[in-house]
Amino acid sequence: MTIVPSGSTEPATTPTGPGVGPLLRVWREQRRVSQLELALRADSSARHISFIETGRSRPSEEMVLRLAEHLDVPVRERNALLLAAGYAPRYPETPLDDPALDALRAGMEQLIQGYEPYPALVVDAMYNVQAANRGILMILDGIPEHLLEPPLNAMRLTLHPEGLAPRIRNLREWRGHLLAQMERQIALHRSEPLRRLYEEVAAYPVPQETPGAESAGPVPYFALPMQIEHEGRVLSFISSISTFNTPMDVTVAELAIETLLPADPATVKYLQSLMP
Repeated sequence: MTIVPSGSTEPATTPTGPGVGPLLRVWREQRRVSQLELALRADSSARHISFIETGRSRPSEEMVLRLAEHLDVPVRERNALLLAAGYAPRYPETPLDDPALDALRAGMEQLIQGYEPYPALVVDAMYNVQAANRGILMILDGIPEHLLEPPLNAMRLTLHPEGLAPRIRNLREWRGHLLAQMERQIALHRSEPLRRLYEEVAAYPVPQETPGAESAGPVPYFALPMQIEHEGRVLSFISSISTFNTPMDVTVAELAIETLLPADPATVKYLQSLMP
């Protein structure tokens, strides 16, 4: 089953300035790359990089894109750099429900449905849920309606005290993992909307430890598991996140597919019994 919420995603923001130079300098400093190192990567000179950053030289469109590539600038912000340099944006931002993305959307739905009975979902840059399979719906069973109103947000659903948080046996560890993940995304994208979401969910009160949480049993710690209670059972999952390689569209660049892999045989057996 697929969930496609209504409402649009607020775009990430990019610092403004008198031109492309200051923007490139901010990205370079954030990536902790010297002018010389960037010049070597981009087959340029430190003098030319300095002239670009101070506005003494206007980079070509090709140079803007080359520097953005070597600074790992997200696709959305590459458009902002091009605009600041006086060029047209290179990367379109196609709505996910546009017919042009029919094949992509169908492929993602087939992928997450094929992962059943294990949970899988698709989120955008703001962690809004764009699609989910029946495994996710099983986990969300019993969540209050006001948290399920579109657009569904994975971080709110997980960390809200009326959401999944009271059911997660190792909430403090899992909460720390999710907040650290958001911090890394904020550092990468410099998104004010994402920062506001982070501040919101980080301020949620943390429910008291679930009684008997210590009886959840051993879980293989090859990765931090999420241990969540469901109908009297404790299910353990390892999270894996996939993104698209070399995206040429802002929407596609900001999509991520998260799958929850069972971390123990008991979880496998229980999920398979629910969806034979």
